[in-house]
Amino acid sequence: MQNNKTQQNSGACRTVYVTELTDGILDPSRPMLGPVADGGTIIANTAPGCWGPMITPAIRGGHEVTRPVAVEGAEIGDAIAIRIRSIVVTSNATASGSDSVVAGRNNGDPFCAAVCAECGTEWPATHIEGIGQSAIRCDKCGADATPFKIENGYTIVFDDARSIGVTVGKDRAEAMAPDAAKIMALPDTSMQNPVMTFAPADLVGVATRLRPFLGQLGTTPSKAMPDSHNAGDFGSFLLNAPHKYALTPEELLRNKTDGHLDVNTVRQGAVLICPVKVPGGGVYLGDMHALQGDGEIAGHTCDVAGVVTLEVSVIKGLAIDGPLLFPVADDVPYLARPLNAVEKQRAEALAKANGLAEIEQDAPITVIGSGATLNEATDNGLKRAADLFGVTVPEIMNRATMAGAIEIGRHPGIARVTFRMPLKKLEEKGLAGFARSQYDLK
Repeated sequence: MQNNKTQQNSGACRTVYVTELTDGILDPSRPMLGPVADGGTIIANTAPGCWGPMITPAIRGGHEVTRPVAVEGAEIGDAIAIRIRSIVVTSNATASGSDSVVAGRNNGDPFCAAVCAECGTEWPATHIEGIGQSAIRCDKCGADATPFKIENGYTIVFDDARSIGVTVGKDRAEAMAPDAAKIMALPDTSMQNPVMTFAPADLVGVATRLRPFLGQLGTTPSKAMPDSHNAGDFGSFLLNAPHKYALTPEELLRNKTDGHLDVNTVRQGAVLICPVKVPGGGVYLGDMHALQGDGEIAGHTCDVAGVVTLEVSVIKGLAIDGPLLFPVADDVPYLARPLNAVEKQRAEALAKANGLAEIEQDAPITVIGSGATLNEATDNGLKRAADLFGVTVPEIMNRATMAGAIEIGRHPGIARVTFRMPLKKLEEKGLAGFARSQYDLK
């Protein structure tokens, strides 16, 4: 949905409101919303990712993300800076857990090629009968049709402030299950079966903090692919696969944009910079998580619905292959943080005492890498960083070691390569302004 009240003379809108969701396939041939003006705002109501779409075989991509929005002036070879102005969780509760794949209910990939084992229908329409892990039934034959079951899971409720969550017992989980769609605040256009229907309760009385972020945020790939596979790790499942979304290694490398990150620092206040591989870029989002430790090691976390406000701007000619991130200051690794006034004074005195006229003026930046494994993802991030700034990989390795960090985004293959880079290098790429505003640098 698009608000034309704020339309500009160029035909672009200052604000685009998004309520439409995809069937899980990011397809550059499909019409986009917008365009939104360069410097404009996208406001979107997102659906939970992961579990709900995973137990809805008709959703073909593993997630349910928003319909992409074109950005005015974004051309192939540019980049789009996305400033996350706000993330508001609207779900009152959710459920999650580690998964097990049900044999015989997929054609090579349970995320994007579901099959009913009884009648053989591909991507079957389903309905809910009762509650529990056998409640998802094929419309055609009535068989249990979920491609996944929860191996060890929990149902978690949130306080009104969306600051604390507590996992509940079996009785409470089962009492909420019939009203799962309402409790989870599924958007009106969502077609997913809500995961709270399963009513898992293996972990009870566990309290944790909320810190919401977007597991999916990025730009449209240049070839149709499942949204959950738009990254180097999950994307590797598409290589020579037996279903219609199969890709060759070269096709995956060339077309993906790494929009499926599950990086928990892609949260309110952060700036994510994404490659443009199709005209207009096609900004999409979803898979909001209420919380997640680094790595998402269980494979899944607390998927929720929510409302997101983004500000987008085009960076001309910044030909990047994957995302860059300027995290909020609190999320920058300790060694990568800019020196404070006292530290800088001490460093300058030390430099002068050792024959140096000045110290490097620099700022932190995170380069996201992806690959089939964490080692491959790290190597990818290091190379992307070196290519971006025209330096060697060993230089980036040294910078990330002495003034940065390598952190897990998602297991098995998303890595964050964070390091301080000279401001003059950031200036050359049109990135220094983001660093200066994020970290209050002169």
